[in-house]
Amino acid sequence: MKDNQPNDINFNQISTEEKSRLKRKIENSVFAYAQKKRRRKYAIGFAAASIILLFSVGLLFDYSKQDVSPIETFVNASKDVIKTEEVKLILGDAKNIEITEENSAITYSDNGQNVSIGNSKLVNQNVGTSKDVVFNTLIVPYGKRSEIVLADGSKVWLNSGTKLIFPATFLEGNREVYLDGEAIFEVKHNRNQPFIVKSKDQDIEVLGTVFNVSNYKDDDAVLTVLKSGSIKLHYTTDNFMSSQSELKIAPNTLATYHKKAKQIKTTTVEVETYFSWRDGVFIFRNDPLKTIMKKLSRYYDVEITINDNDLANQSFSGYLDVSQDLEHVMQIIKEAESAQFDYKLTSNKKLIIN
Repeated sequence: MKDNQPNDINFNQISTEEKSRLKRKIENSVFAYAQKKRRRKYAIGFAAASIILLFSVGLLFDYSKQDVSPIETFVNASKDVIKTEEVKLILGDAKNIEITEENSAITYSDNGQNVSIGNSKLVNQNVGTSKDVVFNTLIVPYGKRSEIVLADGSKVWLNSGTKLIFPATFLEGNREVYLDGEAIFEVKHNRNQPFIVKSKDQDIEVLGTVFNVSNYKDDDAVLTVLKSGSIKLHYTTDNFMSSQSELKIAPNTLATYHKKAKQIKTTTVEVETYFSWRDGVFIFRNDPLKTIMKKLSRYYDVEITINDNDLANQSFSGYLDVSQDLEHVMQIIKEAESAQFDYKLTSNKKLIIN
């Protein structure tokens, strides 16, 4: 049957009302299409943005996800060590050795199995035959000092209130130790095995050099002083990514990393000021009395209180022979600087300065 309906609409035959309805219908259709297209565009844009955001978060996660070394795993799993009055060496098999002799050097054999303490004592430990690292811990309480020769021949002098965690013997890969406190390192050169001193907030990468690093928990900054050779510092910066930055320093340089601000500054210094304690001498050059007393507090294991802020910030310079007792050292400070203060040393190891 033939369709008699016209194929095209003749607008001249449509009433005004029909034209208005048709116009509204077309406009609604166009508006609906535009809305649909806009929603689709937003959906695609949102999905793309979501993918970018997820990718960025993924990058952030991957960037911050750094491999934890075996020594860091050991440090994180270690319990707080009970306070000791003597230098203590804790072997991997949990054997505790108290070292009561003054200035008894500790020396490891190259395989880590034999440990010499002073000239007369020899201790053996089982380091196993597997590739698992055996870690030892050397604890030096306040009022004491110690020195150690590691299995690779590197020498470390530990100041008062310091803990050093180290492998009994260094296997393949980096030579890594962990420091809490202050120590002087004389690292045996080995280009194929960089020496890494790990500590809270900062790592030091070494090939062969002599340097001092001080990182006590109650200090606001980490101090690293290079005497010879070259070292590279790795530290966390204060930004959104909390990324790792690095800084290579030259000899006679002091790098000060401020823990709260997560910023580092360098300056040229006379390095002997930071190494003299190894020989029983403190050198001060325009240092505030509170800084001097903090060092003496650790060295002599004495609680020191300064009851005057102006005096605490007064600068002092000179050499102190800390092989003498604290009473003698305080007299030197007072006489050399003609300082206007009195002090009292109590029987319970407290020094009060007025």
